[in-house]
Amino acid sequence: MSSILLEMQGISKSFPGVKALSNVNLRVEDGEIHALVGENGAGKSTLMKVLAGDIPHGDYEGRVVYDGNECRFSGMKDSERVGIVTIHQELALVPTLSIAENMFLGNERGSYFAMDWDQTYRQAAKYLAVVGLDESPHTLVKDIGVGKQQLVEIAKALAKKVRLLILDEPTASLNDNDSQKLLDLLVQFKKEGMTSIMISHKLTEISQISDRITVIRDGSTIETLTRNVDDFSEPRIIKGMVGREMTDRFPKRESHPSDIGLEVRNWTVYHPLYPGRKVCEDININVRKGEVVGISGLMGAGRTELAMSIFGRSYGAKISGQLFLNGREVRLASVQDAIANKLAYVTEDRKGAGLLLASEIRGNTTLANLPRISSRRGVLDKDKEIKLAKVYTEMLSVKCSGIEQAVGDLSGGNQQKVLLAKWMFAEPEVLILDEPTRGIDVGAKYEIYTIINKLVADNKSVLMISSELPEILGMCDRIYVMNEGRIVGEFTRAEASQEAIMASILKSKAGAEPAAAVQGA
Repeated sequence: MSSILLEMQGISKSFPGVKALSNVNLRVEDGEIHALVGENGAGKSTLMKVLAGDIPHGDYEGRVVYDGNECRFSGMKDSERVGIVTIHQELALVPTLSIAENMFLGNERGSYFAMDWDQTYRQAAKYLAVVGLDESPHTLVKDIGVGKQQLVEIAKALAKKVRLLILDEPTASLNDNDSQKLLDLLVQFKKEGMTSIMISHKLTEISQISDRITVIRDGSTIETLTRNVDDFSEPRIIKGMVGREMTDRFPKRESHPSDIGLEVRNWTVYHPLYPGRKVCEDININVRKGEVVGISGLMGAGRTELAMSIFGRSYGAKISGQLFLNGREVRLASVQDAIANKLAYVTEDRKGAGLLLASEIRGNTTLANLPRISSRRGVLDKDKEIKLAKVYTEMLSVKCSGIEQAVGDLSGGNQQKVLLAKWMFAEPEVLILDEPTRGIDVGAKYEIYTIINKLVADNKSVLMISSELPEILGMCDRIYVMNEGRIVGEFTRAEASQEAIMASILKSKAGAEPAAAVQGA
């Protein structure tokens, strides 16, 4: 019979105006993989912050019992001291330091007066071997991909003698291959006695590796499902998360495309740091008004690089080719030019490049179109800003305490809505959406899809980049497939399938020498 390693009893936590957790209970058995699921804002991350000491004892109600002892952590150092280590969705690595330096940052080898570098690099190599990462400990973190950086985080946790590993959306930024490697590694650690708590919106992964699944909704524990006892299917998990059956993952939409809104001809882009390397080569695509067109491809295909190069040449060098908006050729030399020509780009990195997290919803919403709320002399009209920010917040159903709430305090799904509001406020005719639902739950995804459908119904042109094939297939009228900097396939909705998309990628790999790819989407 399994023993209980962790028990969180009656955990409640409030923030100003918000009850984040209400009498939450969680039991985790020693040596299991325990999934924690729920919609954005359900309280999953808050509960894990309580466990890790990021929300210290005394700032919440309830008890945390770990390995038979009640815990009163005042910070994350306290939880790490007993073997509880958290890996956050936003990796806590310093790009300009080596892998080894990152692994032992704050956990240095040596004395207070001198680092033991031989021991540092020797132990780093040992833990890298455990996670299956064939990289020199001397390699700078900026020189390895996101998938390898995730493995560095796990190796870093192992160096802290982890017994309970908490992973918050560990595969959100990984491709399918890297995701599977990570899942396999967690299963291997389980066999060796490690316990894991995994937060993820990728329900196929949850059902694949979890022993038990605890569902949290609106800050309360709803149920815990057990493998081989309860139904582990996606529809069953979703029902627990949202409180109802979701028979349709994608809202229905009739497609009535008209004139071409965006067209790219013979578009070629070179890497900004390596002048001889093409990241996009001879791209020809178009998007009609009232149409959603998808770009699918493996990580490294050049999709984000293409999107950013179109959006005011915000990425790339030696860009050549023609760009047409509403049938008129334009040359967009800057982001300001793009916005002025009614082109918007919703970045995949909402926290790093899309939003000002410390600023309020109001300022983020109006940021891309300040002239709309300014007088002729360029003075901001705050009353007008407040009025319009409220309109967009209500239109997109942003769950918040008000437009003065800091964006950083919102859930991921609501942050994404604010990012969409920002660009809708700019009144674009063409929107490029780069991974518009990354890291958000199925309920919030459905709301984002509904917003996209409304944009298309208003005769906007939408170009959507996504790494999730079901999303591409469920939302797009046409699909371009990109691989290693080139368009290698085009499908209508009727022709498209996961098999057809992957076949076009594999076929292109076996063909002529393609444009060199860069690390990224």
